[in-house]
Amino acid sequence: MALRNIAIIAHVDHGKTTLVDQLFRQSGTFRENQRVEERAMDSNDLEKERGITILAKCTSVEWQETRINIVDTPGHADFGGEVERILSMVDGVILLVDAAEGPMPQTKFVTGKALALGLRPIVVVNKVDRSYARAAEVLDEVFDLFLALGASDEQLDFPILYASGRSGYASHDADARSGDLNPLFETIVGHVPQPKVAADAPFAMLVTLLDRDNFLGRILTGRIEAGTLRINQPIHALGGDGKVIEVGRASKLFAFRGLERVPVDEAQAGDIVSLAGLTVATVANTIADTSVTEPITAQPIDPPTLAMRFAVNDSPFAGREGDKVTSRVIRDRLMREAESNVAIRITESADKDSFEVAGRGELQLGVLIETMRREGFELGISRPRVLFGEDDGGKRTEPYESVVIDVDDEYSGTVVEKMQIRKAELTDMRPSGGGKTRISFSGPSRGLIGYHGEFLSDTRGTGIMNRLFERYGPHKGAIAGRQNGVLISNGTGEAVAYALGPLEDRGILFVSPGEALYEGMIIGENAKPDDLEVNPMKSKQLTNFRSTGKDDAIRLTPPRRATLEQAIAWIDDDEMVEVTPKNIRIRKIHLDPHERKKAKRKAD
Repeated sequence: MALRNIAIIAHVDHGKTTLVDQLFRQSGTFRENQRVEERAMDSNDLEKERGITILAKCTSVEWQETRINIVDTPGHADFGGEVERILSMVDGVILLVDAAEGPMPQTKFVTGKALALGLRPIVVVNKVDRSYARAAEVLDEVFDLFLALGASDEQLDFPILYASGRSGYASHDADARSGDLNPLFETIVGHVPQPKVAADAPFAMLVTLLDRDNFLGRILTGRIEAGTLRINQPIHALGGDGKVIEVGRASKLFAFRGLERVPVDEAQAGDIVSLAGLTVATVANTIADTSVTEPITAQPIDPPTLAMRFAVNDSPFAGREGDKVTSRVIRDRLMREAESNVAIRITESADKDSFEVAGRGELQLGVLIETMRREGFELGISRPRVLFGEDDGGKRTEPYESVVIDVDDEYSGTVVEKMQIRKAELTDMRPSGGGKTRISFSGPSRGLIGYHGEFLSDTRGTGIMNRLFERYGPHKGAIAGRQNGVLISNGTGEAVAYALGPLEDRGILFVSPGEALYEGMIIGENAKPDDLEVNPMKSKQLTNFRSTGKDDAIRLTPPRRATLEQAIAWIDDDEMVEVTPKNIRIRKIHLDPHERKKAKRKAD
């Protein structure tokens, strides 16, 4: 059977996972009457809740005697490490672009990586049935993007299809509004080359994905670059320097068939497979026949740009809601994450009770924290900080990001003003149709931390912001942080409605009556710049005098509840987020007011 290996790359929300669903249905991978979830490839709980792809996943479909291995990739820049690794497994890519939005920051990022590897993309203009579709202009923008990224003449001669993933059709005709996906299948088979592999050489494979199974242990996934792998064959793992990391056997071998990982007895060069049997080998290692001594070169991964401190939860409520609270179990979990996620870097502190976790962005680290929280961990999380660098002259540099914002025309002035306060420079501004403006900026990542919540407030929830790491540039100096102080609980107990009523005049509350509080916990945002210690537990003094009228019922505004990412972005340097399986609380690092004053004097 002929073989093709392809990846689907696109910006978030441009329709990758929905298109893969339709490829399954029309290739006969699903039975006619089979009940399948929408977006079947997004199997992780967080992926289903957020409607985004976080992990790269492999699958395959069969069409007219050709097996097509498909890799569905994440669209968020924060998960770019996943994209970079899997591109080395494929021989072609489908670049999916929204017919209304056109190429976005992540489109540029993944396309640049694909072109640099010499892959020749198939361009699919998706969602052509949308009311604001502008397929011809979007195609011109894609061509300009390819030119800007230094595409070769061969890469610029790309096939074009116009599609609607939701409706399940693709066509070479821009005006088609019905049909099936056969034109896309034909283009894949005709345009993507057979895997370039050494079929007669000894077995060798580069590991690009790492999974864990409770029964099988480590499961390593990659494309076989040379030879044939058989079950129970002796193999060894080589590091990037050619040293043998471990020796073992391929105890289990799996190939991808539809959504399933199916056991097979042998696999040939060019196929994407998973194997079990090794206990130390990890991503970017070469798994090979014991006669092989040269490792396969792995793609370098862009370095992390942002770091957060993951500490043991030391609040008065520690250990009440989670069962994984010690530094040892936190360390083991983070080290496991760093093994399978090459875009994350873990550093242990000298006192062994906290870890600096560096990654690509707030979303990526937020997903890791949320995953750990659901597994029963309790953590204290610091404010994110950017990782600085140095140029050749010894001057300090910092990460910059490309920011593309789609916003209603009436809010564009506010957005430009706020971004300039954050030291971002306006690079492009143009109408994008439907009463909206697209504004592009280049600015330091440091200034963008914590801005997203304010941005949504400024645009009444209608604005869309896309960010992507651009480069390291000159340090921009001081950037103004949060303008408001906080309301801090001065004791431990339960919040009382009688006490919270008057505090509403002081600012915005984060808690409601009956909630358990502790000293040093932040219960709201002050309307003024200073921090204010308050008593949210004060109850009404009871006397034996009756009032002439009934007491007015206390009506409180519902508290503002922050999501995990909002809380992490909102906090200041002397604050942290307490994360448990049941609650997200915001607190001061030093709970005792005297300790806070001492720390402030020291900082000043």
